[in-house]
Amino acid sequence: MNDYHVILAGGFGSRFWPRSRKDNPKQLLKIFGNESMIRLTVNRLKKLTTPSQILIVASENLCNKMKIELPEIPNNNFIIEPSGRNTAPAIGLAAIHVYQRNKNAVMCIYPADHLIVENDKFCEIVTEGIHFAQKHSALITMGINPTYPATGYGYIQFGNSHTDNSNIYKVKTFAEKPPLKSAERFLESGEFLWNSGMFIWKAEIILLEMKTYMPELHESLDVIFDSFESGKYDIILDREWEIIQPESIDYGIMEKAKNVFTLKADFSWNDMGTWKSVYDVLSKDKNGMILQGNVLSVESKNSIIYSQDRLTAVIGIDNIAVVNTDDATLIMPMNYAEKVKEIVNQLTASEMNEFL
Repeated sequence: MNDYHVILAGGFGSRFWPRSRKDNPKQLLKIFGNESMIRLTVNRLKKLTTPSQILIVASENLCNKMKIELPEIPNNNFIIEPSGRNTAPAIGLAAIHVYQRNKNAVMCIYPADHLIVENDKFCEIVTEGIHFAQKHSALITMGINPTYPATGYGYIQFGNSHTDNSNIYKVKTFAEKPPLKSAERFLESGEFLWNSGMFIWKAEIILLEMKTYMPELHESLDVIFDSFESGKYDIILDREWEIIQPESIDYGIMEKAKNVFTLKADFSWNDMGTWKSVYDVLSKDKNGMILQGNVLSVESKNSIIYSQDRLTAVIGIDNIAVVNTDDATLIMPMNYAEKVKEIVNQLTASEMNEFL
């Protein structure tokens, strides 16, 4: 098999605080039933491939936890990143591991915390992208058909479809998370897709693009790659990782490269980035309420209330999220869900040790 499936499982999901913590991040939480987000992601990929072709990038602490939860994934398929450096270094590190195994391999990249319920359609679309990447020196980003003017997602403006495939389009531009009026304009134009953060390309191609647009990162990756055979991989990885600068793959490569395409995906998708996205997905009672844990509600509607242990009672609320854990409580209007990371950013160093 010459395709590998890489799950980016670093980070802890700051917008999902206070349930998501550094030692128990969003990807390990059981938000939907009895399976964690990382387990749901791996199960989805097992419909496409075998566990031997699934790689996971995360910190050493999280890799150790996921090894217990995912016993079918071989130990050497867990790629440890010494510290968080954003998506470009993480993808580059995965790319040299894939390239070392198979120089012609296609690699597909997925975040660990997306909710996709139409697994068969997902597998069809990814397979389509793999076939295209095998034939073309292309960088493919998977774009989701937008269903509403979301302000929490980035957007992809696409142009003409490729002659080989009517579902793959040349990318015109990328747009950051827009204000509402811009998002409405994007939707009305019919020329924009949500940027899913899922990618397909040959490992060789993404490394060549990094050599062009991120030469310092590529130089470090080259040194790390050479260490595979020397027996000094861990030492050299730690040394090089210290000098690697954090950067997103979108800004570092995708917005600059010339051979960028988008694969239009029409499966049901949610990136589970915020409490609002959880509210949108979970089933609700007749009043639009989601009550999880030890909760009482009177004359309330359109809200999500989570309480881990202590009784939490709400009266007369509308469009509110209340998240009550054993050491922290979050209360906010639902449309402020993107702001939770600002609370996390305000925590002092001593508070971080306690609350993160």
